Amino acid sequence: MKAFNFKIMSEETRVFGDRFIRCQSEDGGMGVNISGARTGERLGPGDASAHHGLEHFGFDSTHLETDIKRLEGFGARLLEGPIQIPDGPRIAFMWAPDDVRVELIEPRKSGPSGGC
Repeated sequence: MKAFNFKIMSEETRVFGDRFIRCQSEDGGMGVNISGARTGERLGPGDASAHHGLEHFGFDSTHLETDIKRLEGFGARLLEGPIQIPDGPRIAFMWAPDDVRVELIEPRKSGPSGGC
């Protein structure tokens, strides 16, 4: 939660036996729910490589290099990037603990405005 400045709104063990954490983004604009294995369930290993299904989480970044270094401090490793998408954002992919793939997205900076 610290890596992305999420605020924990509530945490409980649900009737299914899973740990369920409700979070909110720093600006309050996004809710994120995280749950673990239910009673009698065993989750498979994570996979930070590209694959079908829920493959990765993407987060906005105001400065890729700063966020890459900050996340490395939490144990993450850079997999790809930073990559400049033509006429688009800069992106980077990171491996995070529990073998999770995370994408950082730095929006395209607007250039000087033209005009007459």
